[in-house]
Amino acid sequence: MASPALLLLLLFVAVPFLAAIGFSLYNVRLGDPRAPTFMGFTQYARILTDPDISRQFLQALLHNLVFAAVVVPVQTALALSLALLVKKTIPGVGIFRSLFFLPVVFPIALVAIIWRLILARGDDGLLNSALGFFSGGAFASQDWLGSELTALASVIVLSIWQGCGFQMVILLAALQQVPAELYEAAELDRASAWQRFIHVTVPGIQTTLVFVALYTMILSLRVFDQIYVLAKSGGGLNEGATRTVMYEAVTAAFDENNIGRASAISVVFFVIVVILSIIQRRATREKES
Repeated sequence: MASPALLLLLLFVAVPFLAAIGFSLYNVRLGDPRAPTFMGFTQYARILTDPDISRQFLQALLHNLVFAAVVVPVQTALALSLALLVKKTIPGVGIFRSLFFLPVVFPIALVAIIWRLILARGDDGLLNSALGFFSGGAFASQDWLGSELTALASVIVLSIWQGCGFQMVILLAALQQVPAELYEAAELDRASAWQRFIHVTVPGIQTTLVFVALYTMILSLRVFDQIYVLAKSGGGLNEGATRTVMYEAVTAAFDENNIGRASAISVVFFVIVVILSIIQRRATREKES
C-alpha cells in the first residue's frame, strides 16, 4: 500500500538530494566541455569560511530567519482568526471563504504584478496614494520595495497575503471536528468566549496548529519565487536586503554557472532546515504533553 508513495519519494526527493551531494563534491559547470574535477569538501569550506561567499550566505540565512520569525506566528494567527470567522453559519459565508482562499490559487507572476502596483514608488503606488489621501498630504511617498528598511517587510506582507488562505482551510477543517458538546458544556459552566477559545478550541485543534506552524516554517525558510519574480520583473526590489539562501543557490547555479557551489548551498541549507524543524517539533511536542 505504501509502495507508490515510497517510489515517488525515492525518485523525486532522495535521488535528487543524493545527486546534489554528489555535485557539491565536484567543480561542475553547465555547458563546460571539460570533465568535472573532484574538489571534496572545498565548496562547503568556501561557503562557511571564505569571507566573500560566507558573508553573502550568512546574510541570506539571516533574511530567511527573519522572514520565518515574522511569517510563522503572524500568518498562523491570521489564518486561525479567519477560520474562526468563516466557521460561523451566516448567509454568504461561502463567498467569504472563496475570497480569502483566492490569493492561494493566483500564479506568482500575477501576485507580483498586483503588489508592484500597490507598492510602486512615488504617487503612482496605490499604497502611497492611499496614505497620502488619508493623511491630507502629510505622508511622504515611500519606495517600499527599494528601501533597505521596507523591502523585506514588503515581501513578508505579500507572502502572508498569498499563503494565509491555505492555512485557513486546514484550520477550518480542524475547527469543524471539535465536538459541539464541549462548547455547550463550557457555556453551561458560564465560560466566557475567551475561556472557550483557550480551553476548548485550542486543545481541540492543537495537533493541526502544530502541523500548520511547522509547514509554514518550512515554506518560509525556502522562500524564493516571490523575491525572484519581484527582482527580475522590474519591480525595483532591493535584492541586497531580500536575498535568501535559495536565491543564492539559484544565482550560483544559473548566473555564475557554478553547479557545485549551488549544490553545496542547498545541502547545507537542507541540514539547517531539518535541525530547525526537529527543534520546533520537540518544543511543540513537550508543550502538547
